Order: sequence, then C-alpha cells, then structure tokens
Amino acid sequence: MVKRMHLQKMVEEIDKRFPLEPHVRDALLAVDREAFVPAGFRHLSYTLDALPMQEQQWISSPLTVAKMTQHLELDGVDSVLEIGCGSGYQAAILSQIVRRVFTIERIEPLLREARERFRSLGMSNIFTRYDDGQRGWKEYAPYERILFSATADEVPPVLFEQLADGGILLAPVNEGGLQIITRYYKRGDSITSEAIEPCLFVPVLDGTRH
Repeated sequence: MVKRMHLQKMVEEIDKRFPLEPHVRDALLAVDREAFVPAGFRHLSYTLDALPMQEQQWISSPLTVAKMTQHLELDGVDSVLEIGCGSGYQAAILSQIVRRVFTIERIEPLLREARERFRSLGMSNIFTRYDDGQRGWKEYAPYERILFSATADEVPPVLFEQLADGGILLAPVNEGGLQIITRYYKRGDSITSEAIEPCLFVPVLDGTRH
C-alpha cells in the first residue's frame, strides 16, 4: 500500500511537469519502478531523478521515460523496437501500451537482469536480444515505432529501413553541443524530422560487452 502511494505521488509529480495522456499515466501506474532500481538506490525509486546502476549505466528518470513514451504516439500501435534496454524500465512501460516490445541491449549482464525482472513481473510480451542495437532486429521488422535510447550523432540508416511506412522513430541526437529528442517520420522513401526538446542520455557505443 505504501509503495502504491509512492508510485501515485511520482506519477502526479510527472503530470504536473508534463501533462500525461491517460494511456501513459496508466502504464506508469502499472509498473513498479522499484523493481528496476538497484538495491542501494531503492529509497530513491520514486523520485524524478536518473539513478546509477551497474556497468556505468543509468536508469532514466521516470519523467524522461514518460516523455519518450508519449512522444512515440503509441495509440493503436502493435510493435515497438527499443534500442538500449538498460534496466528494462522503459520496455516495461511500453509493454503496458503495445502488444509486442522488442528490446536490444549490448551489455550482457544488464540484459540478464532485465530478463529476470520481466519474468518475475510476468511481462511476457517483451522480447529481448543481446546485440549491438545499431544493427536493429531485422527478423521482426518492420516496426511501427522505434525508440533509440542512447545519444548518437545520427541515426543508423538500417533502423529507418526497419521502420514501417508511416512509422515514427524517436532518438536523442547530438546537435550544436546539445542532445535533442528528435522525432522522425517515415513516409514512403521520405524521412522528415522535428526537434522536440533537450535531453540527457548516455552515448551510443559500438559492439557488445560480456
């Protein structure tokens, strides 16, 4: 009950700063954030801070996760590909809204832990892959939405190839010394983009790590 109250307060705080659509609010309320936070930081689970985790990585602020989720425009969407699983929290939120979430992680210990969280929470619609996410996941393409959860100078072209016609790709992109959340739209052979707002993500890295 106490945990539920903390979760509700967290979502209320997010809603004050970034008005939430009902389906995003419901998804945030449905996922226990504490389950994704390292033990030493559990007391900070429901703050709006990004928190450190193993392998020099970070679990994104729930405010950032809410924004990325809402910016994806998920109403009626069936499948999402996430590049950069991390703790698994973002994928868990997406799994409450869409039928299938495909998520890739390049650091094997992180992916092992995320898989265990998904299993223990009964999240059976999340499919995971250990790989360099910059290659995408061709077998299940095309995806209606792609979320790139690390900052890059540019989005790898192969990801646009795996994006469905009419789809949206959301990525933090380096631009003029800032990281900018950028939304790309695919219409036939045309890719258009719009800058949304500054952000802070870990940089994309090549290859995989055991």
